[in-house]
Amino acid sequence: MEEALKNLQPLFEAEGIKVYPRLHRPATFIENALTNVRHALALGGLFVGAVLLLFLRDWRTALISFLAIPLSLLAALLIFQIFGATLNTMTLGGFAVAIGVVVDDAIIDVENILRRLRENAASVSPRRAFDVVLEASLEVRSAVVYATFIVAVVFVPVLMMSGLQGRFFAPLGHAFILATMASLLVALTVTPALCLLLLKVSAKERREPFWLRGLRAVHHRLLGLTCAHPVQSVVAAFVLLLASLATLPWFGAELLPEFREGHFVAQVNTLPGTALPEMMRLGERISKHLLEHPRIATVEQQAGRAEMGEDTWGPHRCELHIELKPGPASEEAQVQKEIREILSSYPGTSNEVLTFLGDRIGETLTGETAQVVIHLFGNDFDVLDKAAEDVAAVLHGQSGAVDVQVKSPPGAPRIVARLKPAALLQHGYQAVNVLDAIQTAYQGTEVSQVFDGSRVVPVTVVLAPEVRADPTSLGGLLIGNGTGKSLPLGELAYVFTAPGRFSLFHDGSRRLQTVTCNVKEGVDIASFVSSAKDAVGGKVKLPSGVYAEWSGEAEQQSAAQHELLIQGGIALAVIVMLLTLVFRRAGQVALVLANVPFALVGGLLAALASGGLLSIGSLVGFVTLFGISMRNSIMMVSHYEHLVESEGCGWTLETVKRGAEERFLPIVMTALVTALGLLPLAMGKGEAGSEIEGPMATVILGGLISSTVLNLILLPAISWRWGGFGKAEKVVAA
Repeated sequence: MEEALKNLQPLFEAEGIKVYPRLHRPATFIENALTNVRHALALGGLFVGAVLLLFLRDWRTALISFLAIPLSLLAALLIFQIFGATLNTMTLGGFAVAIGVVVDDAIIDVENILRRLRENAASVSPRRAFDVVLEASLEVRSAVVYATFIVAVVFVPVLMMSGLQGRFFAPLGHAFILATMASLLVALTVTPALCLLLLKVSAKERREPFWLRGLRAVHHRLLGLTCAHPVQSVVAAFVLLLASLATLPWFGAELLPEFREGHFVAQVNTLPGTALPEMMRLGERISKHLLEHPRIATVEQQAGRAEMGEDTWGPHRCELHIELKPGPASEEAQVQKEIREILSSYPGTSNEVLTFLGDRIGETLTGETAQVVIHLFGNDFDVLDKAAEDVAAVLHGQSGAVDVQVKSPPGAPRIVARLKPAALLQHGYQAVNVLDAIQTAYQGTEVSQVFDGSRVVPVTVVLAPEVRADPTSLGGLLIGNGTGKSLPLGELAYVFTAPGRFSLFHDGSRRLQTVTCNVKEGVDIASFVSSAKDAVGGKVKLPSGVYAEWSGEAEQQSAAQHELLIQGGIALAVIVMLLTLVFRRAGQVALVLANVPFALVGGLLAALASGGLLSIGSLVGFVTLFGISMRNSIMMVSHYEHLVESEGCGWTLETVKRGAEERFLPIVMTALVTALGLLPLAMGKGEAGSEIEGPMATVILGGLISSTVLNLILLPAISWRWGGFGKAEKVVAA
């Protein structure tokens, strides 16, 4: 389209038309969002590569692990291309969330192969490298496969979400699952082959750097402390969990965060009956005022109604599309507030200021653009108007309410022609003929067509504009009766002026009046709606036959949360079945599931520290977090099982510590690469493209920290005290 406009530029210039191509351009937000998410994806990849080099200290080993990222993402992209799917911000966001996860399987495989190769090199009779690599890869294969499937299963509830939130998160879920499953395939095939080809291991193990030895020493001391006092450690962790759950009453809720598009839609309403020229004049004054703001680049006004348009506004309403100059996204909330202040300085107007996406999302959810919608149903419009004004007055007094409006206020002037049946009969007129004549005079009737080349031009009969604009001319309109007799309409009907409405709303044959409002930036919409319901219920007594229905983002958020919890419960049941297939013992399954509350602690604290608002993105973050954090628990528990059942170790405290210390490096690495892969998204929270993924990444990041710490020091103690691996008696090692 932009290319077509560019090609037409010479024609526009010849006609004296000036084109402003970027006045109202949603593609600008899309371009900015895609750029930001691509940067987050690239930065996350760099962080992951740096961690691999730092911990593995060998470029070959780091390269083998790192190759899982491009191979997994490329495989996912190929599947997208096969099915005709497109890349968007949510798809790229799914890849950004997965970028640290896809390398986990490779890290686990590489670390175990490397450790076994070193042990083989140091043995008296070393075996073939092929046999060692194959055996080491098979050793962790079962745990890796099931852990990856569990990570994918936890995203199934995201794919099953309905409504608008389902449309938003489905591309993210598809991208995440495809990348994760591709990483499993890479870890099972490409990674062992590369290890066999590239790894050169000597019998002399390289000395670890001081900082890693320091981390191991701290881990060893904490592990000894928790294993010596397992009951007290569990109690302390339980108290920490209760403390984090106690923060829940401080949380607010929202469906979707504010989008930082750099573009606002301001809806300006005056008194019904305002003429279109007057609305254009007022819009021009407001536009000039807005353009004085240093952050505003352009203002575009839309007024009137297209002949076949979907927006049924009267001429008393217009929209101003306000494009901002490039600048920090964090300032946009303040700019929105200042735009509201400018609009409120014009008396006799009511206003609403939204982002373009917010406007469209609101219309999709409720049919209205506002965040909070109260529908009033009844049989009498006059009674509904009074009730709506009372509700609007209460909302005006609520803290955090802005843009309060009654959507279809009365008072639009109209001219009424009420036919006189007796006069029609006396003069030989039929009512339908009189009404047809009025329609032809004021609305027009197509009577013929003219052909101009390949164009068909309709010929319409209608009164001249200046006659139609004169309200006193209706009574003098001459009406013929088919016999050559003509009488003025005033002889056949009562012609008078009366207040009316520019639109009449019905829903399911019920008459409808609507009150809407938005909430200020940073105000919890769920709490606002709850307090507003209490205030309206306490202060407004609805007349008999009138009842109210509340809708908007708060109701949608509650429904989406309920839906996600139910589907999450189903996913949990599937996860338990998978874990039962892996371990076949209820105690070991319980050990893996014990990591879920560990993850919840950090996720809640991170969400609270970042603003205390739980959006659907945050809830999806918790769902994802539980799957990712369970991976490390599975690796720990499966390694204990391997030590006892495959290597014949007795279930002693020495075995517990050995297993935890052997899993220390891969668990720390997988948690760290996942966290750092998400860090750019979390740091870009609120920027264009990261509005939804940012809260999600923040929750996962916080949960990974707590689950990793407790997984390394508390899970071994729980396993030692209640795990029951093997049949050997517990013997405390000296």
